[in-house]
Amino acid sequence: MKVLVACEESQAVCIAFREAGHEAYSADLQECSGGHPEWHIKGDVLDVLDDGWDLMIAHPECRYLCLSGARWFGDERYPNRYTDRTSAIEFFMKLQQANIERICIENSQPSGYTIQKVGRYTQMLQPYHFGTPTTKALCLWLKGLNPLIPTHGLQDYDEIYPECHFEPPGPERSRNRSKTDPNVAAAMAMQWGNGIEPEWREGLFA
Repeated sequence: MKVLVACEESQAVCIAFREAGHEAYSADLQECSGGHPEWHIKGDVLDVLDDGWDLMIAHPECRYLCLSGARWFGDERYPNRYTDRTSAIEFFMKLQQANIERICIENSQPSGYTIQKVGRYTQMLQPYHFGTPTTKALCLWLKGLNPLIPTHGLQDYDEIYPECHFEPPGPERSRNRSKTDPNVAAAMAMQWGNGIEPEWREGLFA
């Protein structure tokens, strides 16, 4: 299967699909940090949407789309924020409308305005649903794909810790926040790449 992982510099999802035997490529305006530049397309992902992909998993920037960022609209320190939001929504919708049979777009919890424009997400998940004891809401907009089935529940952990989105401001904060959890990436590759779904466990969310 030919897989495009849009807006991904970490290559976490790309590598997971490669390990599952698929022809996967990450694509981003930045150089990749995952160690496999031969699997990376550096440039505007919109330029390669029509290159015959079977599946696209996209991670557009959430800064102007997410609920947590809504408080900055109207702040005079950010005079271009409304224009930036319009551009971010247009980019999101171009990904949604790509001529690809199976699409997943992942983003943080969206604002109400974003939902009005791009539609409600199909599924909301947490890394602790897949074996990583951290919190970071993941919203998935799915086309032609089944929702991911969690493999772990709250009862599997003694403690669950906040992830890097609570780390102090710094030059790497934005990049760290954007990285996909490896266990979530592995679940995508296993369930969507190999057609394998884990057995549902009773009381998963207890």
